[in-house]
Amino acid sequence: MFAIDDDFGRLAALKDRFVMISGCSGGGKSTLLAALAARGFAVQMEPGRQIVREQLFIGGDAVPWRDMDGFTQLVLSRAMHQLAEAAASGRLTLFDRGLVDVYAWFRSVGAGVPPAVEAAVTRLRYADDVFMAPPWPELFVADEERRHDFAAAEAEYWSLRAAYSDLGYRLVELPRSDIESRVRFVADRVKG
Repeated sequence: MFAIDDDFGRLAALKDRFVMISGCSGGGKSTLLAALAARGFAVQMEPGRQIVREQLFIGGDAVPWRDMDGFTQLVLSRAMHQLAEAAASGRLTLFDRGLVDVYAWFRSVGAGVPPAVEAAVTRLRYADDVFMAPPWPELFVADEERRHDFAAAEAEYWSLRAAYSDLGYRLVELPRSDIESRVRFVADRVKG
């Protein structure tokens, strides 16, 4: 069993237990993960949203609209910690975004991917099949933590698809359907 303070290099052997759900911001990922958690699945919620909530609570600056570099560092660290937590649990775990989302952001802005981010996405992998929530304008809602518009969310989606694909993941698009159908779609594939 993996202990949370063990060597991160050991996580590579456990990748098949780490199931990623990524895709369009506002595409229903968090709702899907909450429904899967209610059915007994182990889940890790979106690290970026957690960081934004924490930073807003303490009046911190590491939010995307003030300090994107600080924000991405915190998200990278949180995503690595979530992998360690999932490994320590010994259970298959579903993730709402993660390391590759940070990698995709650097690629999308043409900033060049920092070596630490490149190392993270190369050495710490998720299961080969990645579920992608497609753009769904009827679901998208901006809020205090999600301050961008739907056009930015859609552009992010295409950037994420390219990043996951370039890293060798197989993309499985989630259906635009009611939550129960989405839950069954994911549950049937991860149990098999």
